[in-house]
Amino acid sequence: MKLVFQRTVGLQEKETHYCPGCTHGIIHRLVGEALEELDILEDTVGVASVGCSVLSYEYFNCDMTQAAHGRAPAVATGIKRVLPNNRIVFTYQGDGDLASIGMAEIIHAAARGEHITVIFVNNATYGMTGGQMAPTTLIGQKTATTPLGRNEQTQGAPIRVSEMLATLDSVAYIERVSTHNIANILKAKKAIKKAFRYQKEQVGFSFVEVLSTCPTNWGLDPEESLQWVEDNMVPYYPLGVKKDRGVTTNVT
Repeated sequence: MKLVFQRTVGLQEKETHYCPGCTHGIIHRLVGEALEELDILEDTVGVASVGCSVLSYEYFNCDMTQAAHGRAPAVATGIKRVLPNNRIVFTYQGDGDLASIGMAEIIHAAARGEHITVIFVNNATYGMTGGQMAPTTLIGQKTATTPLGRNEQTQGAPIRVSEMLATLDSVAYIERVSTHNIANILKAKKAIKKAFRYQKEQVGFSFVEVLSTCPTNWGLDPEESLQWVEDNMVPYYPLGVKKDRGVTTNVT
């Protein structure tokens, strides 16, 4: 019989705590596969953040630690600087943790060109705490704190974090990907793998933003949520490479 599915050793055998239709599980798998295929599981330390992915340390099959609100890049910086250069350090953060509470942390880590990898999951809302408006919430999007929809005149415009960080000279690689269909999941896998490879080769700070779903707080079913990403998030958050000053291109 042909084997069509196998659990990656990059993840623990843990029952998911994420809501039905949430794509955190897919992104976890892509990270786990990348660590496995690059043969760096034994050399990797991950930093979990707050929010829906607060328990990510229970999923990844590598050394993990937990950072306080928004402080994952600072914790990752400390770990990377005290460990030998062949250790791989990454953070896994949502948009509330990274783009709001931890905005200063991520900007300064990127500006310093820290040799870490950041996986940034953007679902345009505060998922864990009830679906309040996040810095990434779209104009007109209804949330627990913007029941009439986000108004640019009073709440400002959503922040495109990848484009903003790409202006910094010390950044090596930034790409925005999505998980709303198979083709884009495959592209996301390639980008995540490339980000880790850049760190392994000491190219510099690498950052992958992944557009994700939040069916529970969006009030949509899982299939509608995937379509909502394509119809609403991708036009405002265009996919693709925002910066690449590396030399490694042979990534599959």
